[in-house]
Amino acid sequence: MLGIGETLLFSAVMGFSIFLSLPIVLNKRTGEMRTKLFNAIAIGILIFLVADVFADTATVLYSGSSLYGYGSSPYYDAVFATFLAAGFLVLFLAENRSRKGLSAAQLALIIALGIGFQNLTEGLLFGSLGAVIGLGGAALVVLVGFIFQNVTEGFPITSPFFGQLDKKTGVIILLLLIGGAPTIIGGAIGFYYSSDVFDMVFDGLAIGAMTYVILPMLKNAFKDMDYAKQRMVYLGVFLGFMLGFLVNLI
Repeated sequence: MLGIGETLLFSAVMGFSIFLSLPIVLNKRTGEMRTKLFNAIAIGILIFLVADVFADTATVLYSGSSLYGYGSSPYYDAVFATFLAAGFLVLFLAENRSRKGLSAAQLALIIALGIGFQNLTEGLLFGSLGAVIGLGGAALVVLVGFIFQNVTEGFPITSPFFGQLDKKTGVIILLLLIGGAPTIIGGAIGFYYSSDVFDMVFDGLAIGAMTYVILPMLKNAFKDMDYAKQRMVYLGVFLGFMLGFLVNLI
């Protein structure tokens, strides 16, 4: 089994792998069509992450069910629904306090928080695994699985800045840190304590936040749309979902 130091080290590698997307994100030569495509891919990745997180949640909600798998636990249902609503409604209220809507930095922060919640649950999972698997198994899980997935998560977080010539590198690095660092926190907690209720809380927050974020991103993607750009957005969303799916298979 892994010690706490090794668990934290691997969790840090997982979380900070999100920074591997920086060379593409900070490219200032991105044209309008490519910007539309990257934004659409980011939306597709977020849609996949919502589905992926709920797939993990469903294994808890329906694990002790009757009715051939269609029943669920009322207690877990209530916990998940409460924090799902909290993740969505807090962002809804925050945005609608201003009639001007969200700035690029505010939208990116919300996306980073949603992905941060999702990465915290990944850290919880890895931390609990670290207590029972050896060094070789942990390295395989981290290097082959989680890193590839976390690299793709940098695109949704930074997507509000695509197409901007004056990209604030410091702000982008901070946002990626918000998205990736919770993996370490989750790894530390998961090593000592594992709970399905914890998973329900943070999965609910992550899904609620990411679901809310997808809406303004879609609105922005279809703004000033002609036929060529529309096809680009449709294709990009599909490619983003498939990218998330294929990376998750590794």
